[in-house]
Amino acid sequence: MKVVLIVCDGLGDRPTRALGGLTPLQAAEAEVLDKVASKGVCGIMDVVAPGQPPGSDTAHLSLFGYDPWKVYSGRGAYEALGVGLNLKPGDVAFRCNFATLGGDGVIVDRRAGRISSEEAKVLSEALKDIRIESVPGVEAMFVPSVEHRGVLILRGEGLSRKVSDIDPHKTGVRPGVPRPLDDSREAERTAKALSEFLEKAWKRLAEHPLNRKRVEEGRPPANAILPRGAGTLPNIPSVGERWGVRAAAIAGGALYKGVARAAGFEVLNVRGATGTVNTDLNAKVEAAISALKDHDLVFLHIKATDTASHDKKPELKKTIIERISRAVSPLVEHVESMGYYLAFTGDHTTPSEVGEHRGDPVPIMIMGPGVRSDDVDRFDEVSCARGGLGRIRGMDLMRILMDYLGRVPLFGE
Repeated sequence: MKVVLIVCDGLGDRPTRALGGLTPLQAAEAEVLDKVASKGVCGIMDVVAPGQPPGSDTAHLSLFGYDPWKVYSGRGAYEALGVGLNLKPGDVAFRCNFATLGGDGVIVDRRAGRISSEEAKVLSEALKDIRIESVPGVEAMFVPSVEHRGVLILRGEGLSRKVSDIDPHKTGVRPGVPRPLDDSREAERTAKALSEFLEKAWKRLAEHPLNRKRVEEGRPPANAILPRGAGTLPNIPSVGERWGVRAAAIAGGALYKGVARAAGFEVLNVRGATGTVNTDLNAKVEAAISALKDHDLVFLHIKATDTASHDKKPELKKTIIERISRAVSPLVEHVESMGYYLAFTGDHTTPSEVGEHRGDPVPIMIMGPGVRSDDVDRFDEVSCARGGLGRIRGMDLMRILMDYLGRVPLFGE
């Protein structure tokens, strides 16, 4: 027995004016997703807790069966693992955005116009030889990820993740100032090293020829980086150790690769899996089918739904959902033909008229042998709430899936 877990980032939504009071899922013509709903069992899921907006990092920890309240050690570490970096004990990693600051130092665009990955790589080269001089024994490394995203690692003795975010998560304000979040010497050293790196990085970015060219072309310059989510190497048992499965992960974004890698998944690199709206869904589906040959659990992540939500484009989100429904058709057919299981859900709700994560539950459906099919025949937030799965927690999902695979031991005599 094997299982495929498909997670569409930010899938959940709320009624939107642009779609006549419907959510994008309700408005979408998603025949394949509705087919899975009609054959399986449906429900809704509080990924972390009712009413609690989760980050994508804590959400995926929960979906993989871990209690994020106990094991979460900061987002930056997962971003670092996701771009292929090998963190050392004591390293402090930050998730970063390339951003645009105005002449008054106020944030104009947190994503620098969603700068391309290629341009971000060029700018990152200018940050490679920055040296930390104010804090002895500390070095800095910056690595670009996808589009405006990147990872900063501070390495050395006596560091701490207890430092404040620089990214305020909104425009029209100035970036934060690195501050220690406790009274430890380690937090003070980390904040001081981060301050020096940012001062030097922003100066180099402001003077970079590429940014001058962007300004001349009327595009926002990527003249700053905004770190947040200081994190250290997570220490969690792998899904293999917990459930005796061999697991594979297919994703475009570094964060999702990183959480999967920390949980013991084999991360498969797929050409065209960009983590953007233009990702190659067909290639990812083909990779998932292939991965089922020698893996028991295959995790397939799709970012595009969340991107449309953050950009406040409900019509685009509807179109993306329809595209996803068509793209996963070969995978659904393969799962059915082989007698495997398929779970389809989201990691959080991102209302496309709000543009930020919210704590509403997400719809979920599970199809496979022996599943107690209910009478739900559409996959959306409202229809799934009537399903036989009821309302579950994110941490419940992996145990439910592993129970279908016969890998959950008896509790008691």
